[in-house]
Amino acid sequence: MMRPAVTPFLVFSLLAAAVVPARAADACPGRPDALGTARVLPVDVTSTPRVGRKHFAVTLPLKAKELVLTFDDGPWPTTTPLVLDALKAECVRATFFLLGEHAEEYATIARRELAEGHTVAHHTYAHPLLDRLPLDKAAAEIARGIQADEVAVYGQAHSTPATPFFRFPGFASSPALLDLANARGLVVFGADVWASDWNPMSPDEQLRLILGRIDQVGRGIVLFHDTKSQTAHMLPAFLRELKRRGYSIVHVIPSQNRAVSD
Repeated sequence: MMRPAVTPFLVFSLLAAAVVPARAADACPGRPDALGTARVLPVDVTSTPRVGRKHFAVTLPLKAKELVLTFDDGPWPTTTPLVLDALKAECVRATFFLLGEHAEEYATIARRELAEGHTVAHHTYAHPLLDRLPLDKAAAEIARGIQADEVAVYGQAHSTPATPFFRFPGFASSPALLDLANARGLVVFGADVWASDWNPMSPDEQLRLILGRIDQVGRGIVLFHDTKSQTAHMLPAFLRELKRRGYSIVHVIPSQNRAVSD
């Protein structure tokens, strides 16, 4: 079934709404005690081609107690809406690395992510470990995922991705794959701390685990999966505890609005 296209003007308006001064960004109507989003950080492949110290030598230029929240593998119908509800309640903006096959099936949720000011990024079509594929097949898998995400979210694919952010499934890359991604203009995201939410645990156990790890590193890119029920149910308490501990949220966006050009 053909989905309605999102016009370039609307895409520009949605992305521009995210690019706001810190004073406006951290406002949360009716919730003066909310965590909020402290500032917006534009990211470009030229200056930061690969980020996240669990995988690369450098990460994003974050100050002490600044965090970037990221979610992989969605959208998923039973959990992603709960994640979005929690983020909305605290006026927090995050980055979602979508699987193309999920974006195709649950495009309404993917479009909600964009409409609520989040960054919509890419995580392949079907989550294969790309370092186990021939280079041409890996490249095709990346391209297919980006195309599926963009058609689901914007109604059409652009010659240059609207959001040129990419995360390798399982962080399984190689020098050739990293060069391929960067040559396409994609910023490759690793992480600085992860919740290990691929392991079954209760929301309370996960909350203690991720807070302890964040306190150890003090800043950085945090990895969750919005397909996990334990993450969705842990998130409200997690965001409130970040506020109590003095952390602030940084929202990453492309350094240029690529969505308006085909």
